[in-house]
Amino acid sequence: MAAPNPLKNPQFEFKSLLLLVLAASLLFALILWPFFGAICWAVFIAIVFWPMHQRFLEGSHGRKNMAALASLTVILLIVILPMAMVIASITSEASVLVEKMRSGQIQLGTYFERAIAVLPEWARSMLERFGMTDLGLLQRKLLAALSSSGQVLTSRVVGIGQVTLDFIVAFFVMLYMLFFLFRDGEQLSQSIARAIPLHPQHTRRLLTQFATVVRATVKGNIVVALVQGTLGGVAFWVLGLTGAMLWGAVMALLSLLPAVGAAMVWGPVALYFFFTGALVKGIGLTLWGALAIGLVDNVLRPILVGKDTRMPDYLVLVATLGGIVVFGLNGFVIGPVIAAIFLVSWEMLASARQQAHIPPT
Repeated sequence: MAAPNPLKNPQFEFKSLLLLVLAASLLFALILWPFFGAICWAVFIAIVFWPMHQRFLEGSHGRKNMAALASLTVILLIVILPMAMVIASITSEASVLVEKMRSGQIQLGTYFERAIAVLPEWARSMLERFGMTDLGLLQRKLLAALSSSGQVLTSRVVGIGQVTLDFIVAFFVMLYMLFFLFRDGEQLSQSIARAIPLHPQHTRRLLTQFATVVRATVKGNIVVALVQGTLGGVAFWVLGLTGAMLWGAVMALLSLLPAVGAAMVWGPVALYFFFTGALVKGIGLTLWGALAIGLVDNVLRPILVGKDTRMPDYLVLVATLGGIVVFGLNGFVIGPVIAAIFLVSWEMLASARQQAHIPPT
């Protein structure tokens, strides 16, 4: 009797196939890595605007190409184009602010001396111990740091053109991917569900949680950040502060961080008003920041995000900060999504173990 061929062993064939799939997946991920951010944002935007695309699909009587093109056009008109205009305005305002600082219209030294003069004695002594009260010394340290990093900055200026080209390419890759995600998203999600080696119930729950958290994070965080940034910019404009739109954009960006957010900008400004004797402005800004800007997070976020996807604030903060450190600006979405999948996967594992120990009736 002939000995069995070890190469025809089903276990060996399955392990070989698994090794091939893992190797091909790693190489494919390596190829896609340069466009990781573009692909992520294409997926995020497709998930957020999927209900709108479904209405376009019903209105076009099932014509997928027409519905995908209509969804992409609406996103360009109501999201991307206004965002580009706001970014251009913020850049222009930032350049004007820098020019005023250079020309002496805005004298940081005067503001610095006023803030130091109104501080309590213990605070001034603490700052003097660290050499933080001498504006000239601080300026010399800043110039020394800039001069030491001048070569690095000069070398990076050469790469500005390459960075701009990479951004343009990534932007068009995102739009291209977004069109096909709208057109073939349903079939693609079904293929992913079939390929995931989990129980169908666990697969459905995992994919549903992924889509829910992405939709809630993008919709909730971005809308809350825009509202808080707008309210902060309006407050700064009413108070006559220079660069109100710029500081509003900074507040919107910081609003992506839960628990701290926009208060990192308007809080020090309110303290400066109090220290310099502008009590009316200080009280007004504090009330506006605490009541209007601060309550936006407590009122809008539960409506946009929902209670079912609400994670603990400390977990959201850590996941958001960690995601930004690892993935850059994309991390404010990727971080909470990874945290949510982490919680769901461990919960499914605990549930499966519990069911395995229940004796049959």
